[in-house]
Amino acid sequence: MKAFAVCIALAAAAAAAPAFSEELVARQGDDSVRLSDAACQSELVLARVEPGAQDEYKAATARFQGQSFVACWRSMGGVAHLVYEDGDQGIIPMRELKPELQA
Repeated sequence: MKAFAVCIALAAAAAAAPAFSEELVARQGDDSVRLSDAACQSELVLARVEPGAQDEYKAATARFQGQSFVACWRSMGGVAHLVYEDGDQGIIPMRELKPELQA
């Protein structure tokens, strides 16, 4: 009975906690990178990655110096590897990514 009461209390606490979207964000000043759990849909990016690894890439966007960019990413060890539509690539340490609160 005690275990049941603890489960109810945990469920109530989880319901009261702020909701998180399925995105992670890294920010540096006005620049940001937003990583999604959704599959990468950018044909331009997918054409730039290894054919066998395309299914591993997820959608991402970046805002750098006021411009928006489409990218895709995958986790590689302790970093997120990003590939942009223009062929540029980058990495972000996973520890720098934070869950984005839903509005």
